[in-house]
Amino acid sequence: MQAITVRDRDAGLAGMSLTDIPRPHAAENDVIVRVHAAGFTRGELDWPSTWTDRAGRDRTPSVPGHELSGVVAELGYGTTGLSVGQRVFGLADWARNGTLAEYTAVEARNLAPLPADIDHTVAAALPISGLTAWQGLFDHGRLTAGQTVLIHGAAGGVGSIAVQLAREAGARVIGTGRAYDRDRALALGVDTFIDPQTEKLEDAGEADVVFDVIGGDILDRSAALARAGGTLVTIVEPPKVRPKDGRVVFFVVEPDRVRLADLAMRLRDRRLKPVVGAVRPLAEAPAAFAPGKRTPGKTIIRVTEG
Repeated sequence: MQAITVRDRDAGLAGMSLTDIPRPHAAENDVIVRVHAAGFTRGELDWPSTWTDRAGRDRTPSVPGHELSGVVAELGYGTTGLSVGQRVFGLADWARNGTLAEYTAVEARNLAPLPADIDHTVAAALPISGLTAWQGLFDHGRLTAGQTVLIHGAAGGVGSIAVQLAREAGARVIGTGRAYDRDRALALGVDTFIDPQTEKLEDAGEADVVFDVIGGDILDRSAALARAGGTLVTIVEPPKVRPKDGRVVFFVVEPDRVRLADLAMRLRDRRLKPVVGAVRPLAEAPAAFAPGKRTPGKTIIRVTEG
């Protein structure tokens, strides 16, 4: 089968190529998915799990990408809850070959059924952003109706989903981002928008939950924006500065089949809309990883036509 592989950590993007590799084997409780569309994170080449397994052993050549939408092609021994030919979407394991391939092996518990009326390219944009947004806001931030949440990167992949979920939950939303993201963030439902490059972040006022996806100086300054008893949540790095009389949570997104199914229903009901940007073929995936002109929305790789 064809897949995008990386072989040399020092080579970076230059070591990424479209190659032929063996089709994966379905281990116990695994599903082999024929991938129709895949999502990725540009920083994956910096992740240790891209290069080594959980025991620290080299696992190159490895396949990047961890979001997928496709069709079940094979079930491993003991796999239940899914069937061959079923449409699914979900999140591949961090320390195994990923989704930029014609076929990939995924633990069944990491996948959810995909309704027939949801396009694969839209579904592939949802697993990381959708689960991260939900877990950050509600599992870790404990956001409830009537509270105020400050969401950094409000027009980005995670931020845009978080804005929509927070609004539906009855929260007031403050969003931050670059000036060119203002209109998009406001259209998503942000009540107040601040560009930290030209406006004082501190003018946002205090929030019950501060959700950070940027890190660095923005994360440090965000601690002061969590009101007493509030929560600062980040997915970037453990915070160096803590809120006064508040909580701090640094987390990595976890697979959740039940929540994925719930997000799919929100897609069907048009209560949720991932921001999909460019859709490119598998052969162009290495170029899609490269830094360049910023484009709105999440880039999706179409692996299988039809």
